Amino acid sequence: MEFEGKTAVITGGATGIGFALAKQMGGAGSRIIISEPRENRLAGAVEALTELGIDARYFVGDVTDPASVEALADFALAENGRADIIVNNAGIGGDRDFVLDMDLAKARALYEVNFWGVWHGIQSFGRRFREDGKPSAIYTTASENSLFNALPQTGGAYVSGKQGVLGLMDVLRREAPDNIELGVIIPGWVKSELSELQADEAMDTDEFAARIFPQMQAGEYYLVSHPYNVVRMKERWDEVYAAFHKYAPREEGDDESDVQLWFQRMMAARQKAGEERAKD
Repeated sequence: MEFEGKTAVITGGATGIGFALAKQMGGAGSRIIISEPRENRLAGAVEALTELGIDARYFVGDVTDPASVEALADFALAENGRADIIVNNAGIGGDRDFVLDMDLAKARALYEVNFWGVWHGIQSFGRRFREDGKPSAIYTTASENSLFNALPQTGGAYVSGKQGVLGLMDVLRREAPDNIELGVIIPGWVKSELSELQADEAMDTDEFAARIFPQMQAGEYYLVSHPYNVVRMKERWDEVYAAFHKYAPREEGDDESDVQLWFQRMMAARQKAGEERAKD
């Protein structure tokens, strides 16, 4: 993605990863619009960005409200003529209780921000991107918890919500028109207000953004940062592969029940039938 001269909208952009990415994008020549519910935090962040020579504005908004997200897109249009980039970064940590003990009202509140808030941003901005056909980008902040459980216990609402975000982006990746570039941001343990675990071992948000931003510029889809994640991913997938090896090993003709291959065959048959009808 080329960031020079583009307008980048970042939800949850006043603090943490969102603010660090705002500095990276703004430093590369993007006009920045940040949004979240707390106006005092937004004002302070815009002041800091402006001092760095970045064109920055803010919009007080709530990603759980589709009308508010639409208003954010309208604001970008009114202020800068267009939003070119949306970073669906807003997120909350929520209670880290055991699955059997979790207050479901609190779990749903977390989903409203971490999952539905993302979907609202994807739709509000993505539909506009699709309509005008201009080069655009949708980035979404997932988590290492999209790939495995970072902690051995607790956090079921957070983990499942982030895994839902990964799935949502994976489907969008196969549906979006060619003018929309996509990227899923996968933070590991980063120092931010979102994390309950504050320690020196956590990666600084500016360091994290400095690792992620060149990948965004290069047009990568998976935007990654913490090398040790591959160890945890391998643990999970080794267990899955072992189960298949033991109970569902590959066999002759097993591709007949693969949905993607079936879909390809069906579409090919429909195309051939259409071509035959056209000849008649």
